[in-house]
Formats: sequence, C-alpha cells, structure tokens
Amino acid sequence: MAIRVEASSAVPIYEQIADQIVYMVASGDLVAGDPMLSVRELSVKLGINPNTVVRAYQELERMGVIEPVRGRGMFITPDAAKTCRDRRKELIRDTVKATVREAVSAGLTADDLHALIEAEWPHPARNGHKR
Repeated sequence: MAIRVEASSAVPIYEQIADQIVYMVASGDLVAGDPMLSVRELSVKLGINPNTVVRAYQELERMGVIEPVRGRGMFITPDAAKTCRDRRKELIRDTVKATVREAVSAGLTADDLHALIEAEWPHPARNGHKR
C-alpha cells in the first residue's frame, strides 16, 4: 500500500490517508476482502501518530469502505469499489463546477470549455502514448 502524506499540506493528514485509500479502491488497486495495514504498521510506515491513522480508518469505516473483522483487523468491504467510485465522481463534479464558474467569469463559452477539455482528454492513438 503506497500511501504518502504531506505534512505541510492544508489537507489534514487523516484526510490525505483516507482520500488515497478511496482512490486505490476506486482504481482497483485495493479490492473487496483485502486487508488493511494495522494502525501501528501504517503509523510507523508513515512516521505519524497512530491516532491519525485511527481517525482515517474511522472515516473510511463511516463511509463503508473498510470494516473490522474481530481479531483479524480491517478489511475492504464488498461495496467499497462502488462507494469509492461514487466519491471520486463527487470530487470531480466539485472540480468541474469550480472550473465552469471560472470559465464563465473569464468570458468563455461552453464550446470554448468543451474544446479545452477535448484537448486535454487522453487519446491513446495520439503520438503513440497516453497522457
């Protein structure tokens, strides 16, 4: 599990951890039934207070992404993939809303914005590689 935290970020460390786990589940890097690192293991690996990991795990459990199995630890839930994909969609929707507001205030049209998106959209055939 490749989680990185940025202590100087404005985003609290527990949110950074939870967000990265959500992304890993949404992308299929973590799947239903996968075990999570223990609180101690993850806190040592990241060099952070165990309470921060506990808070991240509590948030993930509240979201339905992980669940405790008595005596065995925390595991990815069967419904986690859908939950995480939906969460990522919400985050992207928020970004799109902000982008549309910025485009409108800059005097761009919907066609202008669409052209910008189209130019950035990955096209595998373009230059023989993905972006």
